[in-house]
Amino acid sequence: MAAIVVGSVCRKNRGRDSRKKCVVVNLVDANYVEIICIGRKKRRRCNIKHLEPLGGKIELKGSDDEIRKALESA
Repeated sequence: MAAIVVGSVCRKNRGRDSRKKCVVVNLVDANYVEIICIGRKKRRRCNIKHLEPLGGKIELKGSDDEIRKALESA
C-alpha cells in the first residue's frame, strides 16, 4: 500500500462518499486524515483504512474550490 501524505489523490471505499475521488489536505493523527471530496463543500475527517491511494499527487495551493477543480482534472 502506498503511503498517504498531504496532497495524495485517493478513492473512498466506505460511507456516503464511497467510490468518489478525494485529496488528503491534513494528517490528523496515525489513523485519521482530513479530506476534500468531489461533490462536497466541507472538509471531512476520514479513517485511513477507508481510503485507496490512486498514486497521484496534487499541489495544495489556493482555496478549497481551486483544490476541488484540480482534483477533478487529475
